[in-house]
Amino acid sequence: MNDTSRPAGPVVAIFGPTAIGKTSVALALAEELRSRGEDPVAINCDSIQVYRGLDLISGAASEEDRARLEHRLLSFVPIDEEFSAGKFGAVARAEIDSALAAGRRPILVGGTGLYLRAALTDLEMRPPVDEELRRQVEAELERRGSEALHAELPAELAARVHPNDRKRIARLTELIRSGIDPAPDHEGGGELWTREFRHPTLLVGLVEDDEPLVAKIRARVEQMAESGAGEEAGRALDAGAVRTARAAIGFEEFRRGDLERVVILHRRYGRRQMTWMRRMEGIEVIDRSGKSSTEVAAEILELADQIPSRVA
Repeated sequence: MNDTSRPAGPVVAIFGPTAIGKTSVALALAEELRSRGEDPVAINCDSIQVYRGLDLISGAASEEDRARLEHRLLSFVPIDEEFSAGKFGAVARAEIDSALAAGRRPILVGGTGLYLRAALTDLEMRPPVDEELRRQVEAELERRGSEALHAELPAELAARVHPNDRKRIARLTELIRSGIDPAPDHEGGGELWTREFRHPTLLVGLVEDDEPLVAKIRARVEQMAESGAGEEAGRALDAGAVRTARAAIGFEEFRRGDLERVVILHRRYGRRQMTWMRRMEGIEVIDRSGKSSTEVAAEILELADQIPSRVA
């Protein structure tokens, strides 16, 4: 039974690239917390893992992992429904508040920085655009390609996004055509993160040496393929997968069987994440090179113990 007479410790948010072991660290941390009499709960903060039917491609926690630790906000959005960080933030904040009210410590796990921000803070998100405009931009993106739309973005926005990043190019195009100013990036005065968390929070970023991480990514991608990631992508397309779901790294490549390309894409994205983390204020970066998940969890717990819980 939960002890709701005292508040749970600070929220713990674990961020990092694919295959670095976020879920295994969360499981190890949960074991440590249970040994103290706590009843933690994991909350997914990955933009692809929210979709029903993409468990393999997204690298979602397995059924075995979910049996060891309750995971919320996994596979709850229909594959044919557009979803956003704004929508996610509302449901994630409700889950966090509910867990804390029950005396349970939330462990946020994910590789999508914007979704973590939406869950942890009250920063304003840009509103959704008209559905007809969204369909028009999507059709244009399919017809002309991402590089063509990227070339039409204002220079200051084009510099913030890679020409192959279809999802972000589409979003920027939609906002501009709707007359909405896209949020400024960090260098332009925007805030991807803020210290103004809604609750006492430990934000942890996991990094690792390139060679072992690439080996893990390669092994993960091969396992995804063997388990049927290509077939999963095909079923998602047949079910009307929306753009935000099809933005999953490797979605098209798994269908073609181009596993090397999937590895390269994950490696590039992971490098950007780790470079960004090392420069970001308000995050505790843990280099897990050569460390077990149990060792990393112990480091996280030591850091979390230094953050006082807010007493109601």
